[in-house]
Amino acid sequence: MKWPASFFSCGTNCSSWPAMGGKLPGPASGTAPANAYTTESNPIVVIGEQYIVPYPVDLKIQHTVFTVAENNFDITDVNDNPIFKVKNKLFSFPDRRVLLDAAGNPLVSLKQKILSVHRRWRVFRGESDKSSDFLFSVRKSSLVHLKMRTKTTMTKTLDVFLASNTSESLPDFKIKEGWRDSSCTIFAGDAIIAQMQRKQNVKSLVINADNYGITAYPNVDYAFVVALVVILDEMNRNSYD
Repeated sequence: MKWPASFFSCGTNCSSWPAMGGKLPGPASGTAPANAYTTESNPIVVIGEQYIVPYPVDLKIQHTVFTVAENNFDITDVNDNPIFKVKNKLFSFPDRRVLLDAAGNPLVSLKQKILSVHRRWRVFRGESDKSSDFLFSVRKSSLVHLKMRTKTTMTKTLDVFLASNTSESLPDFKIKEGWRDSSCTIFAGDAIIAQMQRKQNVKSLVINADNYGITAYPNVDYAFVVALVVILDEMNRNSYD
């Protein structure tokens, strides 16, 4: 897939830019799948060029407040250095979350579209809701039968559309969940741009909230990946399928 020029312009110098409000996360451990995205000449930039690095990045998403009214997260690297935060916009209707950098600067707002047939979330730059600041949307695509040994279950697929994709005839990205929502893989075409694994500990079990481990592959906007996983969490938490 060839990305629009408006979504990348930093060339090979992206890795030298510090992430706004915090340090760059270090390289991930582990082995990437054969079809992981690595194309340096065509980085996937949606939220910001400063979130592009030439190596895979491991991040942790941890619930800090989890109630009916609030669903806040801290996002850190594997050494617990703060990278992002996600906070509810208090007293907002419809549902709204704000992704902040480590210094508390708003990067994007995540807003659920009320009365949407496909349960759509829309994402805007900063705290805006203007059409000129619209970046992308995420909607439920379909339920796919997944056979595992003798059982057949259903796995959720989400479609992601960039603002420039006004026809929405084909999604720019797909999010495919694994067995019992315990993992997901994010695709650009056939290439894997990121993967998520659900993590549980004593605290998460007590408050009935999930934490996540994310790997964003090289030259992929890891802030964009975090926003997608937060939206997926919201859809699962408020599922009415």
